[in-house]
Amino acid sequence: MIIRSCLLVAALALVGCVHNSTNSALEVGSNQVQLRQIQSRAFDTTEKAKTLRTVISTLQDLGFVIDKADLELGSITATKLDGYALRMSVTVRPRNAKQLLVRANAQFQEAAVTDPAPYQAFFSSLAKSMFLAAQNVD
Repeated sequence: MIIRSCLLVAALALVGCVHNSTNSALEVGSNQVQLRQIQSRAFDTTEKAKTLRTVISTLQDLGFVIDKADLELGSITATKLDGYALRMSVTVRPRNAKQLLVRANAQFQEAAVTDPAPYQAFFSSLAKSMFLAAQNVD
């Protein structure tokens, strides 16, 4: 758990080093599709409430403070204030009859985060938590 948190903190720290370039790979057009793929993961479950609780737990494990959570909308907003202001919004919605789609959007101060590292770290932690929740492991 501590190692996972340290890895995420390191990945999120790199977000502060991201520079804005007009030639960025994730700026316009088809690149928006790539960004959405980085920000989204499908999970083989239909238990929306359990998934939202797992997302909340994962965000808290990663040092975020939950600002808002809404079961009906399937949305969670959280902020991490560790020398910088990183805000994460996560939505959970049905993808099909057997899956839920989890989508995360991160903002560093006022700019959208397009670097894949924070999303990969979040989804890696979430996938592990989802697996443990499915096995009824606390």
